[in-house]
Amino acid sequence: MRDYVAAIDQGTTGTRCILFDLEGRAAGSAYREHRQIFPQPGWVEHDPLEIRERVDEVIFEALRAAAPGRVLAIGITNQRETVVAWDSRDGRPASNAIVWQDTRTAPQCRAAIERGWEADVRARSGLPISTYFSATKVRWLLDNVDGVAELARSGDLMLGTIDTWVIWNLTGGPRGGAHVTDPTNASRTLLCNLASLEWDPVLFERFGVPWGTMPQIRPSIAKEPYGFTPADGPFGVRIPVCGNLGDQQAALVGQACFAAGEAKNTYGTGSFLLEHVGGTPVASSFGLLSTAACAGPGEPAYALEGSVAVSGAAVQWLRDSLGLIASAAETESIAASVPDAGGVYFVPAFSGLFAPHWDMQARGAIVGLTRFATRAHLVRATLEAICFQSREVAEAMAADSGKPLSVLKVDGGASVNDFLMQLQADVLGIPAVRPVVSETTALGAAYAAGLAVGAFESTDALRRLWKADRTFEPQWSADRRESAFHGWKRAVERTRGWIEEGDA
Repeated sequence: MRDYVAAIDQGTTGTRCILFDLEGRAAGSAYREHRQIFPQPGWVEHDPLEIRERVDEVIFEALRAAAPGRVLAIGITNQRETVVAWDSRDGRPASNAIVWQDTRTAPQCRAAIERGWEADVRARSGLPISTYFSATKVRWLLDNVDGVAELARSGDLMLGTIDTWVIWNLTGGPRGGAHVTDPTNASRTLLCNLASLEWDPVLFERFGVPWGTMPQIRPSIAKEPYGFTPADGPFGVRIPVCGNLGDQQAALVGQACFAAGEAKNTYGTGSFLLEHVGGTPVASSFGLLSTAACAGPGEPAYALEGSVAVSGAAVQWLRDSLGLIASAAETESIAASVPDAGGVYFVPAFSGLFAPHWDMQARGAIVGLTRFATRAHLVRATLEAICFQSREVAEAMAADSGKPLSVLKVDGGASVNDFLMQLQADVLGIPAVRPVVSETTALGAAYAAGLAVGAFESTDALRRLWKADRTFEPQWSADRRESAFHGWKRAVERTRGWIEEGDA
């Protein structure tokens, strides 16, 4: 009988379950999308009950797809800053989840900045005050959703990011499910002290979050499991849930980036470039985030992160809102049908600009349009935007570390697009290396759980499992690279500060 480690990857647009064997190979997998809910401009929501259903469905399907075997452990990875509030007595969500892309709390963020909190909040949490993070979303729920404040007063309110919601349901829900998170997720809330990796009472007070409503922070690699799946749950047997990582830190593990200076870029709904910096947090001077990385009990680890809000989501917009493409896969051939973007630049600042700009008032723009521009030019400009945004982050990371990246490990759903990966190498001027397993987020969660139960003996063993699929070498001349990037920077400036006080 084969042994597996299961990973549940609850992402922004869908949920995946993959069973990995002990060589790090996918043996069975399943994926299902969930609805993206846009009640108002700038608002983005998910239905927590739909997500719970999708988790159960992909577990059943992945188990059916794999050869018979034994699941040794379960790891969770997730969209990070998205917030859920629910009643601990019955598991009923108080409202839809507020997604990390949501910008409804911009007035609260501006008010906090105007109060002079920015420097102290960043010193404590490693993060700027932004709609991106969880704290102001939590406060919005308390202030605006009927019953949430009452649940807090009665002691029945549970709050958490999506990992917390998934783990609580997987381990029994109202029958004693574990209300936990890990440092990689906690460090994305604006409520966690980055130095201690514990909840910070000062930050709770500043953002008005009731103490005791957020989950217990447990190690990402939990040798003492968070809990076990019940026999009547989707796995049908008692299995330890003992790995938990935010999606981008999970990809860092899946790419075997365990030492300072090792970096990866994940292309999903957004793009996220992370560089491991070791056991001490590094403060950024160039618009990056200081965040927790994966570590075992008592072993802190940190990363610098450049977060881009919209990359794959821009392709989804072309498909779902404009109808310019039928699927993400066809962007490769469409973009390749033209030699360049015809002078068109697309800045997809749908949720403002994240790293390195942190401009909540920015909004998206397409510039450089002429009658010459076609669907192919706009599709190509969309792919170029993904690459230009990653270059902005890579330059900020080089400025912070004093050492430019010499190679970039790439992963995530969009990394299967050969045209995009070649374009990324061209825009950066360094090789982009894609691993054999492109779903490194799920792989990292499986590795964390496997390390917890001894299925993998060490991180060195995981390094030996990593294998390259393809290396994309840069082909553009330096002149072309710099000219294209100069045009991008001009386009970005057109989007800055677009929303004024009182605008939606």
